[in-house]
Amino acid sequence: MDEIRFLMAGDSALVAEFGNAISPAINARIRAFNIALEQAKLPGILELLPTYRSVMIQYDPLVIGTEALKAKLSAIAKNLDSIAIPPASVVELPVLYGGEMGPDLAFVAEHAGITPDEVIQLHTEPEYLIYMLGFTPGFTYLGGLNEKIHTPRLTQPRVKIPGGSVGIAGSQTGVYPIDSPGGWQLIGRTPVKLYDPNRAEPILPRAGQYIKFRAVNQAEFDEISRQVEAGTYQCVSYPRKEAE
Repeated sequence: MDEIRFLMAGDSALVAEFGNAISPAINARIRAFNIALEQAKLPGILELLPTYRSVMIQYDPLVIGTEALKAKLSAIAKNLDSIAIPPASVVELPVLYGGEMGPDLAFVAEHAGITPDEVIQLHTEPEYLIYMLGFTPGFTYLGGLNEKIHTPRLTQPRVKIPGGSVGIAGSQTGVYPIDSPGGWQLIGRTPVKLYDPNRAEPILPRAGQYIKFRAVNQAEFDEISRQVEAGTYQCVSYPRKEAE
């Protein structure tokens, strides 16, 4: 098992690096590390910020010194194999592909040398691991996009992308949770609000979960939108079956 590397990030944060690749195995170690730190309840720890291959640990240097924290983190990291990671769940997101909702679907299809319907089929097949959240509240960085539909970013980013837009950028796919600028190729839109400050849990997705996209038609999209606005829509969620 590779040793974790610690890097300073200012005077009150450490970055624990678990590797140089984006992989489910590294993600599993990061999840285990987070769980172990939460269980340890180390004094002085303020916040944990997981990424693709690292975790930033924000701490109070008046409570715990840097070297003491490194020693404790290193000891915790040596026992990650004993940490029980809860089974992952899959959240299903309905998506209306193409048209006004997905203005770049035709380009993605042309770039891949396939039809728009084939892009939709390839995009809705996988269960995508949520590696991390960032950029805006609830923005999902997903792994598992089929290589056939890897597509470069826009050469000129858009000033405003509607919340719910589903996009592709390089080897990644993700969902814009709120209106924001962005340069991803837009292929569809979900009526589900990934971020809603008025909910008890404002951010719907969580790192370590999986997302499964489901293609819907305009009538389904409109009906789900009405339910979302009424606060009655519940995303389909189910336990993920681990590969044997």
